[in-house]
Amino acid sequence: MDAKLVVGVKDAAASHRAVEWASGWARKRGATIELVAVVGGAIGVIGEGAVVDTALEHAEELLWREAARVREHGVAVTTRLERGNPVEILIAASSDAALLVIGSDYRGVGGPFRGRRGIRIVAAAHCPVVVVPELEPGERSGVVVGIDGSEVSEAALAFAAAEADRRGTELIAVSVWSPVAVPLEFSTYPEDYLANMQTATEEMQAVALAGLASDYPDLRVRRVVESGFPASVIAARGRSAELVVLGSHGRGAFARFLLGSVSEEVLARLPTVTAVVR
Repeated sequence: MDAKLVVGVKDAAASHRAVEWASGWARKRGATIELVAVVGGAIGVIGEGAVVDTALEHAEELLWREAARVREHGVAVTTRLERGNPVEILIAASSDAALLVIGSDYRGVGGPFRGRRGIRIVAAAHCPVVVVPELEPGERSGVVVGIDGSEVSEAALAFAAAEADRRGTELIAVSVWSPVAVPLEFSTYPEDYLANMQTATEEMQAVALAGLASDYPDLRVRRVVESGFPASVIAARGRSAELVVLGSHGRGAFARFLLGSVSEEVLARLPTVTAVVR
């Protein structure tokens, strides 16, 4: 059975970018696409029926146009029109998908990442979620992945390595360490402590990357280990990358709704197309 991508669709430039990105991804991998549009906001007041009917008609036309764009890429596509809560419906739609793709209306440094709605979708989806922002013009290369030695980052690394290998681009493995916070009067840290933190992080990353060469013998891997704030370092590296891949919390009934501070902060900056993997 072919892998299926679910793409959230609305009448916005962010949505059009998501459809275009998903179409390219699906074409190269022989996947299919399901476009999902949601008409929400109805509360049952008098006179609402005609408004909802108009919204449904507009959404159907939008799905038809976007499906035509997908077919131009040679990709099989289906559409689904739903009424209800867009967040809940997209999360449910992700249950049998290989990938959920949404657009972002991100605008510049400090701009919002699609509000809390987008964060909720990314945090609770059943599959990896790709967020497609408006990108600054310029050449991009490499797949950046954050590695911290956790099971979550193992999943992110597996996804990122496969993506980089398929694209024929460099995998940029980024690990960031931060010294223990101390009172302000301690203006410097012992040099041996800082050196040991660097070494320990390098060793952790080496363990995480062990075996990658046997799985992807032609994959070029660049190792980055430095001190700082993880979200800032990853976002900075991602500005010139094709893709950033992050891990998310994702086990248990409650944990699935937690995203993680680093992933959430990178999404707030959204330097490039970003995938969140659980």
